Amino acid sequence: MTTKTTWPLVRVLRDRDAGLCLSGVVVSGFGTSALWLASGVWVKDLTGSDGLAALCMLALWLPTLAGPLLGTLADRGRRKPLLIGVNVLLGALLLTLVGVDAPGDLWLLYGVLFVYGAAGVVHDAAESALVATAVDRSLLGDFNGLRMTATESMKLLAPLAGAGLYAAYGGASVALLDAATFVLAAGLYAALRGREKEPARPRDGHRRGTAEGVRHLWAHPVLRPLVLAGGATMLCAGLNGALVYAVVDGLGRSPAYAGVLYAVQGAGSVAAGLLSGAALRRLGARRFGAYGIALLALAVALRAVPSDPVALVCSAAIGAGLPAVLIAALTSVQRETPGELLGRVTATAHTLVYAPNVAGLAAGAALVELVGHRPVLVALGAALLMTAAALCAPPAGTDAVPHR
Repeated sequence: MTTKTTWPLVRVLRDRDAGLCLSGVVVSGFGTSALWLASGVWVKDLTGSDGLAALCMLALWLPTLAGPLLGTLADRGRRKPLLIGVNVLLGALLLTLVGVDAPGDLWLLYGVLFVYGAAGVVHDAAESALVATAVDRSLLGDFNGLRMTATESMKLLAPLAGAGLYAAYGGASVALLDAATFVLAAGLYAALRGREKEPARPRDGHRRGTAEGVRHLWAHPVLRPLVLAGGATMLCAGLNGALVYAVVDGLGRSPAYAGVLYAVQGAGSVAAGLLSGAALRRLGARRFGAYGIALLALAVALRAVPSDPVALVCSAAIGAGLPAVLIAALTSVQRETPGELLGRVTATAHTLVYAPNVAGLAAGAALVELVGHRPVLVALGAALLMTAAALCAPPAGTDAVPHR
């Protein structure tokens, strides 16, 4: 009886394997966030080029486009050894960056970041599949909310730590820090006690196996609308993110004020992550995602108002609204996908959801120069409201009953 009355978030934290998985996310996420900022600064210092610095993010994001293919690796064997191996590999790979100290060495940095991004796709797919077996099904929403909270918390803390470490000791020190976090994460995954069954090998070959994951996602009446709504939301979020400095300029503030807005946004995401499990159980995945998108729509449109208090409230609301559809989609993938397909379906979903963000960033940078930021923000709000309306009313029998 005690277990049933315990707050679900506490139940997640008390579960040994869930706690270890979450700790692995926190540790490796800290190192990743620290390197994310430091790599661009590193390139900028070595070359003086903004374009070459921006290529760091491209190298990290580009492998996401191959998510459906890379995700099959997470379904070809047990996920725990794969996670351990990926973390050890990345830890060793990052050690090679110690020798980067001249513009001629940047090919190595870009190569490592590209492999880093590809390994991250496999890692996320394997981790999602492992969590689906290690965590009680009724607590998956709570776990994914805590995961979002942990990730956003690291985004608030780690870049500052990485920047400070870089300023004091250079880029190699940040690479060493990141390598240490991956070794520690490998140890945490090794300590998991849950037993996995060896997945059956696909009979139709690697290419057919990849297509099977795509087919499952596209044909599923719950997953397809959630993933498509997530992709549309992230496209708009990318456009919105590209306008942040124009918003700051409209407030009459210096560019550094963007850091304040991002911090407030991160705080909103932390709060949303803590509440998401209960909201999923009460509303169901589609309504939870739709309400979050609607909140995001209002916040994005109101950013056009040149007011500091409004800007701060909107940043918090963006942080709270944006994660809803992401958590809803990931949790539904874990609940609605057979274990043998979970790696490739997760990776495919990540590609469809997160890849549009890159296109949004690029399009936003062009639009703000052509038409200004205020009309774009209002148009984005309208587009997001339409996305929320399309997702809000599920077809009969798909998600009419909230997840319990």
